[in-house]
Amino acid sequence: QVQLAESGGGLVQAGGSLRLSCAASGRTFSRYAMGWFRQAPGKEREFVAGISWSGGSTRYAEAVKGRFAIARDNAKNTVDLQMNSLKSEDTAIYYCAFGSVSWISPELSGYDYWGQGTQVTVSS
Repeated sequence: QVQLAESGGGLVQAGGSLRLSCAASGRTFSRYAMGWFRQAPGKEREFVAGISWSGGSTRYAEAVKGRFAIARDNAKNTVDLQMNSLKSEDTAIYYCAFGSVSWISPELSGYDYWGQGTQVTVSS
């Protein structure tokens, strides 16, 4: 059983930055891709960013390209999401996801385990 613990959400003004962190335990972290998803009120959960098992490949949703950066530390079993130039439309609950394979999937089905989520609110 994998446990994922997210931290770093909060309230920030538009144009500001936040850094989300996710700590994983319970499975060999370094063998699997990791992802971040988000869900805004009334909307479906959507892919934000993903990183391959080694950290050598990353993938981003078009809406966040150039503003967000995902990184992982396999020695610490953590994956971070640095969010810059935040916009009001980035407001959502952000979820860390533990991949079922080593490569990045933008689909919900590509992930076996999910964190509880952390709220990010961007005020305009």
